[in-house]
Amino acid sequence: MPVLNPVERTALLTAALRAAETRRPDRLYEDPYAAGLVGEAGPELLAEIRAATFPPDRPRTLPSTPDYNAIRTRFFDDLLQEAAQDPGTPQLVLAPAGMDSRAYRLPWPGHIRYFEVDRPAVLDFKAERLRGAEPRVDHRTVAVDLTADDWEDRLIASGYDPAVPSAWLLEGLLYYIPEADAHRMLERVAAISAPGSRIAADIVNRAALTLPHMRGLLDVFAGWGCPWVFGTDEPEALFEQYGFDVRAVQPGEPEADFGRWPDPVPPRGVEDVRRVFFVHGRRR
Repeated sequence: MPVLNPVERTALLTAALRAAETRRPDRLYEDPYAAGLVGEAGPELLAEIRAATFPPDRPRTLPSTPDYNAIRTRFFDDLLQEAAQDPGTPQLVLAPAGMDSRAYRLPWPGHIRYFEVDRPAVLDFKAERLRGAEPRVDHRTVAVDLTADDWEDRLIASGYDPAVPSAWLLEGLLYYIPEADAHRMLERVAAISAPGSRIAADIVNRAALTLPHMRGLLDVFAGWGCPWVFGTDEPEALFEQYGFDVRAVQPGEPEADFGRWPDPVPPRGVEDVRRVFFVHGRRR
């Protein structure tokens, strides 16, 4: 079985959280593949996150990771499914793909080409865990590191057409990479996205990287070797620099709640509070 690096280990946490959500009677989605993807690592990963998020000796001050992950997954499920219904958007790209199973668990129109980009070790690990499962879409994997100079060429060689509108999902990526790399990633995606292409991503604000009450969660990821290193207070401006007109929605706002966000949502003008943004929009 391929060995995953620290950042890739967070993909197993996502799978563990999705497996736990699938077991809930009030689940926001169903992922029958998540438990197999995370395997025996699931309980340990969930226990570590739970210990940080829900301390037994004091009130919770961190965001509820299980509720956040459930809302994020469902929010991006809905966005991708909506994009796929548009005959003018025949291509979906997940970069990075991690342990995501949307190609297997969701229904897709016949015109969609579905690309998953990630490091060879991740895609090999995932293929081993999903052996025997059949994707429900024209599914193409692109085994390349997103820091490589040629990942765009490899994507195009797999059948991606930069002249045709696409939909991109950058889920669980931008806060793990340095600011310069985040800008470069958006620049590179924009360069191979036709006008009208869609983009979606999650990103935190700057305060989420430094607030003392965030330490418990930040220390978990830092201890795994994958600290959060980038956030922005102006996600719309970040994406606008690269030709994307986007909206940024916070979990708990009406379109990103699903009856599950447990905390107040401070207005955007309030400073020194943690925020997560779900960014979505189109290439001009």
